[in-house]
Amino acid sequence: MYSIYSTHKVLTIQFHNRILIIVMCPSYTSFNLLISHEMHEIFPAMAQIVRQSKFRHVFCKPVKHENCMSDLKVTEITWDSLFSAVNPKFIALINRGAGGPFMVIPVNKVGRIDKDYPFVDAHKAPCLEVAWSPFNDNVIASCSEDTTAKVWLIPEGGLRKNLVEPVVELCGHQKRVNTIAWHPTAANVLLTAGGENKILMWNVGTGEVILEIDGHPDMIWSVAFNYDGSRFVTTCKDKKIRILDSHTGEVLQQGMGHEGVKPQRAIFDRYGRVVTTGFTKRSERLYALRNDDDLDNPIIQEELDTSNGVLFPLYDEDTGLLYLVGKGDCAIRYYELNDDPPFMHYINTYTTSEPQRAIGWMCKRGVSSNENEINRIYKLTTKGVVDILQFFVPRKSDLWQADLYPDTRSMVPALTAEQFADGANAAPNFMPVNPEAAAAASKPKIQAVKKANILSQLAPQAETSAAPTSYKEQAPSSHSPSPRPAQQQQPSPRPAQQQQQASPRRPVAIDDDMGIVVNPSHRPQSDARPPSAASSTRSSVREPSPERANPMLVRNQVKLRPRDDRDGVDGPMSAGQKRAAAELERIRRDQSRVATEDDRDSLAPSSTATPSMSPRMSVSSNMDAGPTNMEELLGDLQRMKAVMRQHERRIRMLEEALADANMQNAYGF
Repeated sequence: MYSIYSTHKVLTIQFHNRILIIVMCPSYTSFNLLISHEMHEIFPAMAQIVRQSKFRHVFCKPVKHENCMSDLKVTEITWDSLFSAVNPKFIALINRGAGGPFMVIPVNKVGRIDKDYPFVDAHKAPCLEVAWSPFNDNVIASCSEDTTAKVWLIPEGGLRKNLVEPVVELCGHQKRVNTIAWHPTAANVLLTAGGENKILMWNVGTGEVILEIDGHPDMIWSVAFNYDGSRFVTTCKDKKIRILDSHTGEVLQQGMGHEGVKPQRAIFDRYGRVVTTGFTKRSERLYALRNDDDLDNPIIQEELDTSNGVLFPLYDEDTGLLYLVGKGDCAIRYYELNDDPPFMHYINTYTTSEPQRAIGWMCKRGVSSNENEINRIYKLTTKGVVDILQFFVPRKSDLWQADLYPDTRSMVPALTAEQFADGANAAPNFMPVNPEAAAAASKPKIQAVKKANILSQLAPQAETSAAPTSYKEQAPSSHSPSPRPAQQQQPSPRPAQQQQQASPRRPVAIDDDMGIVVNPSHRPQSDARPPSAASSTRSSVREPSPERANPMLVRNQVKLRPRDDRDGVDGPMSAGQKRAAAELERIRRDQSRVATEDDRDSLAPSSTATPSMSPRMSVSSNMDAGPTNMEELLGDLQRMKAVMRQHERRIRMLEEALADANMQNAYGF
């Protein structure tokens, strides 16, 4: 057996009479442990850096004040009670007034509450606690210092006038009735604890006492049933915690609680363990988790702060979330209870600037499951405003989150009061939190009728020979094998003249003056030069397929006009045009000096070699007949120099034209 004690940021674990001290962060979400390998074997889950849980990131989002109730006057009595109770229809608040009144207001009411709003004139002395029936949202019980407990039936839609007549009045205590609690599975069974240290179990349907329990030596502070109502736990002023049988009243377990003299509270969790809140000798508030068979030694215990307000544990048994709320506090701490050590994991603290005077806990039937709301708390501040605190689980999807909402307790009791009086126990009945979403999820998925589209009606096409999509010679296709694949990879051995005759398109030519690709049909007859045999062979190799148009041939031919045709011979010239004309005249003089008679003679064809001009104006000669002597080699060099000079002249002319166009665009000539 092991025990865990936590003080501030030091966690002490006792295991087989050995004490191990662990330095840890105040949040149980993550651990920074300085422990040995032996401790990892004891608690393997503690070695995890991040705890896996769906509720690690639960956050609180309050409702705006304009959507809340206001101007409420809560009672001023000094009694350790929540002073409020909430169900999906109404909120009940013990208000200030003569006798022991309390108000019942619909939960959807917004705005200021009138001073003459109807109330329940319940008791002759101050009302101490109210509690709604778990099986009827219109039935509420109250207890008071006038030694009575009463059960009231609220009309549908709320009070229209003051309610003074109870359904049943339970008179059996000699002193004030401290607390009340409804049985969780049996209908019309109410437990009351009086100031004379006596507990009575009532059948409110008949007003008869089912069970009377004596044995507490001092004042009873709190009473709470377990999951199925077979047992209940009490805390007493003698600092002891007792677990009693609901049918016989026998004390099953008892142990020493917290050391402080102030009131302490105790509840059961869904695993059968007991959660207690109380004080130390130094009036420091703390909580503890205990096994039901060993109440003296808590599993885990942690001190929180120093305050006078009693901590009330509010437990959601569906998700395992526990909220610690103190009257007069501005903070609400919430934890998650599970089976992983240290069993009680801190999540977060919600803090406001206004202290809480009364607290109402909404059951799971009243939360908004469509928004992933997991819990809701109604907090009445000292200014009379009812703050609605909604706690959400962050999810990206807006769909129904079934894993966050297991089935909760339904409004159908599992037992009647007579069956419970005969000694029967039963598990509670359940219902889905969102019946519409659960019904939609439980329906079988309907297979949608799929309509055939036009693609399903198309027949497969017959194999046809398609033209090649590349401008180079292509390899034979696998669908149409060629009987001579080797010959298709090489250029055709036919003469160049036959290939030109077979081709329906003429080869692409180059304008000699401007270096622009032009259509040969528009080229002047005087500029046509007969191609040589070598150039004809290359043209036949590069000639595009007759089935496809040549993309290198510009469809819209660019026709350049001289400046005289564009601006007119006699037109005025701008300053930029004059400078360009002077520069052009200088270039022409330089060209006339450079272009000598030797350059023109070098362009004549040689008798030994027949060089040809390629489409890009480069000198090409027959690859089979190269220069045989030094004279032929020098002749080829002279011809190459002449071609380079021609290209330089063309480049200068194009640069002048481009500069002229830029000047016109820049200065608007």
